[in-house]
Amino acid sequence: MTAEIKTAPAPDPRADPPPCASERETLLAFLDYQRRTLELKCAGLTAAALGTRAVPPSGLSLLGLVRHLGDVERFWVRTCLAGDPAPPLYWRPDGNDTDFDFPHPDDRMVELSFAAWKAEAAFADAALGSEPLERAVGAGHHGMVSVRWILVHLIEEYSRHNGHADLLRECLDGTVGE
Repeated sequence: MTAEIKTAPAPDPRADPPPCASERETLLAFLDYQRRTLELKCAGLTAAALGTRAVPPSGLSLLGLVRHLGDVERFWVRTCLAGDPAPPLYWRPDGNDTDFDFPHPDDRMVELSFAAWKAEAAFADAALGSEPLERAVGAGHHGMVSVRWILVHLIEEYSRHNGHADLLRECLDGTVGE
């Protein structure tokens, strides 16, 4: 399968995390690196390619991962840490998520999905940059978790899903890499 490329591959937007920094700086830098990795995996593809479920029978797509990770950041930071009762971005009234549930993505859907993801990341950066790492907050069935735990969990979510993104992108157009 060869995906339609919308633009030439973008330069690598990532910066290596600093090798000697504070705990917070290190955690935030690794989170940023993982976000930029997802951005790199999505770079240059058309809306149709981003929405392609390239590893059957899985419903995973690059666009679905962007939407999912936007909701992940929204839940852990906006809802749990900041206490904002904002509803999830991609959920049906019956409580099932719709991150990966879309018929035919178009440029507008891609634009809105990426804008929502970036807005949640910006909100998270502001909140995570100032909260004490030891502060504990309620996280539903997860019980009480620290800000440190939330940061590590976000890094873990991105890392796991970037492995999926790597496979999806390779199936789409053969692009491989870190």
